[in-house]
Amino acid sequence: MGNPKSFLEIRRQEAGYRPVHDRIHDFGEVEQTLNTHQRREQASRCMDCGVPFCHWACPLGNKAPEWNDALYKGDWELAYRLLTSTNPFPEFTGRICPALCEKACVLNLFNHEPTTNRENECAIIEGAFREGYVQPRTDIVRNGKKVAVVGAGPAGLVAANQLNLMGYAVTVFEKNEAGGGLLRYGIPNFKLNKTIIDRRLSLLEQEGIDFRYGEAVDCDDTFANQYDAVIVSTGTPTARDLNIPGRDLKGVHFALELLSQQNRVLAGMEFSKEERITAKNKDVLVIGGGDTGSDCIGTAHRQGCKSVTQIEIMPRPVEGAVDPQNPWPNFPRTLKTTSSHEEGCVRRWNINTLEFLGENGHLTGVRIQEIDWLPNPDGGRPLMVEKGQPEVIKAQLVLLAMGFLKPQHPDYPQNVFVCGDAANGASLVVRAMASGRQTALKVDQFLKVCL
Repeated sequence: MGNPKSFLEIRRQEAGYRPVHDRIHDFGEVEQTLNTHQRREQASRCMDCGVPFCHWACPLGNKAPEWNDALYKGDWELAYRLLTSTNPFPEFTGRICPALCEKACVLNLFNHEPTTNRENECAIIEGAFREGYVQPRTDIVRNGKKVAVVGAGPAGLVAANQLNLMGYAVTVFEKNEAGGGLLRYGIPNFKLNKTIIDRRLSLLEQEGIDFRYGEAVDCDDTFANQYDAVIVSTGTPTARDLNIPGRDLKGVHFALELLSQQNRVLAGMEFSKEERITAKNKDVLVIGGGDTGSDCIGTAHRQGCKSVTQIEIMPRPVEGAVDPQNPWPNFPRTLKTTSSHEEGCVRRWNINTLEFLGENGHLTGVRIQEIDWLPNPDGGRPLMVEKGQPEVIKAQLVLLAMGFLKPQHPDYPQNVFVCGDAANGASLVVRAMASGRQTALKVDQFLKVCL
């Protein structure tokens, strides 16, 4: 800890976003960067706490105090080594993680100005790539055992990477045309440029992982018998639907239909006019108040929408850094305003969707009802009651962003393991990565005992 008074003398400084009038016209990453001097100053604010709650809060157990100290002292290579000792792909989490560590930072309790761990993390890994510290491993000793990973999302990639480095021959099967899973097909380019994924996949290939794209497999006995172990990391493919009148109208889509198609368009794929989902010159309604809904808002703006409204059935979260129901060091459930919200959006809470309205098979509006939530006298889930009269929101495009259903799996053979969202239900990328690492260790232990 080079300067024990930095947290008192230096204020938290975020890199911020590109100006709205500039960024809404392209899909380039919206987040900016600080210069090297400013980044080292921000790293110096870390207090190297006796009890590092950042480490406790991070699903990967990142050693933020250690690599912040190395960054502050200018030892970028050491910072990179410390960072990747727990986090195999910090270029992903450094861009899209909600930074559970920052919410648990003691400085967040002290003055609501936690250390900028996420941005520091991204700066360290990008500096490592720039300086050539990141190189493919060429010293891996093979142990003669084969493992298949089904699904190339964050959980599957971490599991594949860990097992490959342990000496296993790893084959990754991915039904889509490229790897990354939700990173590639769910998260917009303005948050995560896909060249970042391609760079990492190239390294994994150079280290010996065999990727099979466009191959959907069933993890039955026949497939499992071809490998010493199989890892199922297929995510949560089934989105939560809204089965109300008018659901079949043209213009009602799942959020990922829009997001994945737009990312494919940016990658060079072409779609017919009938296939293309676009918000251009349309009033857009996003149903669902989470991150996926926010991504839809930003995408709609870049496609040239007329207006965007986002509705959420749950109450408006509390504002500010403090959540009385979920106090520090836990992650607070407070109102989140993203870069997409800043670009323009009407946001409403306590709204129930009743019916999709249309003419000649095309969506024209959505009938909604404002509601209240009252305590249940019998305990359990609060009771939803109507408030006021139903109203109609004009819309020619509706995007359903209400989360995903937890997958149900059959009984797999003994050598098949499930990880990430496929095992736990939809969650954060960083939690999927942690699950992938834990599952790789389970596979290694299983094979050492059973074979």
